[in-house]
Amino acid sequence: MSELFSAEVTPAAVAEVTTTGVKKPPPGRSPGQLAWRRFRRDKAGVISACVVLFYFVIGLGAPVISWLYGKDPYTHYGLDRPGLLTDTGIPVKPNGGIDGEFWFGLEPKLGRDVLMQLVYGIRTSLLIALVVVFIVTAFGAIVGITAGYLGGKADYFIGRVIDVLLAIPSTLFYLAFMPIALALFIAPGKEAPIWLRVVSLVLVLSVFGWTRVARLLRGQVLSLREREFIEAARVSGAGSRRIIFKELLPNLITPILIVATLDVPAMVTTEAALSYLGVGMVEPTPDWGRMIHDGGDYIKADITYLTFPGIALIIFVLAFNMLGDSVRDALDPKSHR
Repeated sequence: MSELFSAEVTPAAVAEVTTTGVKKPPPGRSPGQLAWRRFRRDKAGVISACVVLFYFVIGLGAPVISWLYGKDPYTHYGLDRPGLLTDTGIPVKPNGGIDGEFWFGLEPKLGRDVLMQLVYGIRTSLLIALVVVFIVTAFGAIVGITAGYLGGKADYFIGRVIDVLLAIPSTLFYLAFMPIALALFIAPGKEAPIWLRVVSLVLVLSVFGWTRVARLLRGQVLSLREREFIEAARVSGAGSRRIIFKELLPNLITPILIVATLDVPAMVTTEAALSYLGVGMVEPTPDWGRMIHDGGDYIKADITYLTFPGIALIIFVLAFNMLGDSVRDALDPKSHR
C-alpha cells in the first residue's frame, strides 16, 4: 500500500481533476505553436532562416560595419592612392586586389571597396523589395477579398483587369515606363535624385505585383464565403465589414504570409535586373544589379568583381525561396502531401 502512494505520478499519466470530479484534458497547442514546431523540425528551413536573418543583420548594420571596417562604399581608394590600380584600371594585386586591407578586393576603374559595395547593396535591394511587397500584399489583399466576397459585376471587372495586367510582359513594361515615370518629375537633361528613382521603381514594380496576391485571395474567398461559419455570421446579423475582418481575414493570414515570403526574393531579383539593364539604381548608389552589370565589362581581366555580387544574390534568393517553402509547409502541412 505504501508503494502505491510513493509511486511517481507524471502529468502525462494523470489529467487535472476539477472540483466537479470531471477530468480536465491537458491543454492543447495553438495553430501557431504547431506551425513553429513543424518549422523547427525542418532543417533546411532553419538553415535558410539563419541565412536570411544574416542578410538582414548585415543590411541593417551596414553603417556599423563600415565604421568597424574603416571604409565606405563611395571613396575611390584605387584612384586616391597610387599603386592599387594599373593604368587600365585593373587592381594590381591578384584576385581583384584582395588582401588584408581590402577583404573582397577593389572595384575596377574606380577603385571602391567591394565589400562595402556588397554590404550597402543589400540595404538597397532589401529596402525596395520590402516596400514593394508590403504595398502589393496590402493592395492585392484588399482587391482580392473584395472581388471574392462581392462577386457579380465587381468580381468580373476586377478579374478582367487582372487578366489584362498578367497578359502584359512585365519586363518590357518596366523598361518602357521607368523613364516615363522619372520624366514626370524632372526636367529633360537633368539627373534624377536617388529618392526619386527609388519611389519610381517602387511604384512601377507595384503596378504588376499585386495581381498574384489578388487572384490567389479571390479564389480563397470564393471557397470560404459559402462555408457554414460565414452563413452563421450572416444569419446572426453581422455586417460585411465584420465578416471580412473577423471571419474571412483570419483564415487568409496563411496564404498572405506565404505569398509575401516568396515575393521578397522575386522583387530583389527584379530590382537587380532593372539596375543591370540601366533603368534601376545608378551611380553612385551601391546595388547588386549595377555591380553585376559593371563586372561584365571586366570579366576577363577581373572576374572576382563579378563573382561576389553574383554569389551573394544567388545565396540570398535560394535561401529566401527555401524559407518560403518551409513556411508554407509549416503553416499548411497538407500542401506538400
